[in-house]
Amino acid sequence: MFNKDEMKGKADQVKGRAKEALGNLNDDERLRSEGEDDQAAGRVQESFGKGRRKVGEAVEDIGKTIKK
Repeated sequence: MFNKDEMKGKADQVKGRAKEALGNLNDDERLRSEGEDDQAAGRVQESFGKGRRKVGEAVEDIGKTIKK
């Protein structure tokens, strides 16, 4: 299951792609650059969220192993 960081990261990537496309369409370098930045930030946040989720899953697995 995705956590909030993963979902926010994915949303930022979509927002960035939209900004970049609009910047390309209107030949607006500032908007295009903002879109690229949003996408990069979204990828970082999504990766952070995935890492957090994996650590949480590992802790849960250890807890289940200890309870046995």
